[in-house]
Amino acid sequence: MEPKTNLQQDNGFFGQPAGLQTLFFTEMWERMSYYGMRALLVLFMTAAIQEGGLGITVAAATAIYGLYTGAVYFMGLPGGWIADRLIGGQRATWYGGIVIMCGHIVLAIPSDVTFFLGLILVVLGTGMLKPNISALVGQLYDDGDDRRDAGYTLYYMGINIGSLIGYLVTGYLMENVGWHWAFGAAAVGMFFGLVQYRVTLPKLGTVGAEAPKPLSPRGRQLSWTIIVGFLVALGFVFVGATTGAIVINPIAIAQYVALAATIVFFVYYGSIFIFGNLTKNEAKRLGALFLVCIASICFWAGFEQAGSSLNLFARDLTDRMVGSFEIPTTWFQMLNSGFLIALSPFFAALWVNLTKRMINPSYGFKSALGLIIMASGFIVMFFASQVAASGMKVSPNWLVAVYFLHTVGELCLSPVALSAVSKLSPRRMAGQMMGIFVLTYSIGSLMAGLIAGNLDPENTETMPDMYLQITMFGIGVGVIVFLLALKTRKWEALAGQPDPEHVAINANEPVKQEKL
Repeated sequence: MEPKTNLQQDNGFFGQPAGLQTLFFTEMWERMSYYGMRALLVLFMTAAIQEGGLGITVAAATAIYGLYTGAVYFMGLPGGWIADRLIGGQRATWYGGIVIMCGHIVLAIPSDVTFFLGLILVVLGTGMLKPNISALVGQLYDDGDDRRDAGYTLYYMGINIGSLIGYLVTGYLMENVGWHWAFGAAAVGMFFGLVQYRVTLPKLGTVGAEAPKPLSPRGRQLSWTIIVGFLVALGFVFVGATTGAIVINPIAIAQYVALAATIVFFVYYGSIFIFGNLTKNEAKRLGALFLVCIASICFWAGFEQAGSSLNLFARDLTDRMVGSFEIPTTWFQMLNSGFLIALSPFFAALWVNLTKRMINPSYGFKSALGLIIMASGFIVMFFASQVAASGMKVSPNWLVAVYFLHTVGELCLSPVALSAVSKLSPRRMAGQMMGIFVLTYSIGSLMAGLIAGNLDPENTETMPDMYLQITMFGIGVGVIVFLLALKTRKWEALAGQPDPEHVAINANEPVKQEKL
């Protein structure tokens, strides 16, 4: 038996590396701020002006919701690149958290103009933090460390503890105090996350402390010039939109951005195969990862209905009265978080025990299973929407069943997909590959916003057919992914094996700067 490495001997956090504690609680508070605000977004935009909302249509509101959630994840691609080439994962996470906190502070100001400025800041900050903190989790483990899947599942539980807190706090404040007090609470959560991150940062050691592939001084200067130029251009667009000089159609923009994000995903992924100097084993592993990415896109297109069409269904078509108490609309989304917290330990133990018995399903199989289970939740919505179309308010139990199925599907796909990115990606481009994977969230979220625009509670007669179409599409893609996974599971097995074409680099050799 080979001796354990220093990383494998680190068991400081529930049998996992001590650095996981830092990332666990930082992500927990960041997700509290993100999900708490996300639960309010469509409800705030569609609420009447007299109720303090923006009073816009469901189609426009869900398109903006899709643009926001999609942009949050789309910015993960440049965020991962900045960490890999300029400042390292630790600094990217820190600065991203600061920008997120500032965004929520701006959202707390009761103004239509500052509302959209706050959304932009949260998008930029999350693009820096989200891909890099997830990549840092993977870098805590050696390639052959069997704790990786369990570690990501534990980390995923932290995400959902944060979202549970967010839904509770913002839902209560929305119903009893006001919209902008609820938005401001998210800033407080991010502040706690930043304090915790700075205090426990030494637990990470050198993981992500420096950029793994730093640019030359000239390349760095040019890169920062481009970044500043982008921010200035974004500022001009924002000013033009708020003054009326630029007319924005959110539905059309969501369609174009969804197409652009899809093209970027395929071009960027393809360029890595062509220009990434990959060995044969690395190319096969990335081929297996591509299948997981496709499943992820389709999964999030359905799952992200939680903040849009399912949120509106809960508000307008669900009987929320329990005796004399009316359940706040956003609290239905707590079901997902509650189920995740309850089920995560069982799924973590399941993967570990299957591995011990030499029965470890491939990443592709787990992703296909998660997609199919999630899609089956919309069968429940098909029947629930038929009841709503008859003019009756439906029982909350329908949404409980939907969120349970979506949660089981999420646990099969999402944490193990993050683990797949970490394990199957070449270590030298871990940040970029996590950024590319996070782009699947972006594409899925944009698709979800566009789909939700057709699920208007005011037109209940169209809802059953729409939910049935979502079901059939999700199950169909899941079956295709499963069949292809029978081939790619052999490619996944190449992770951690020596590659005859790979030239090892001495660990003590200084990292060479690469020209732009």
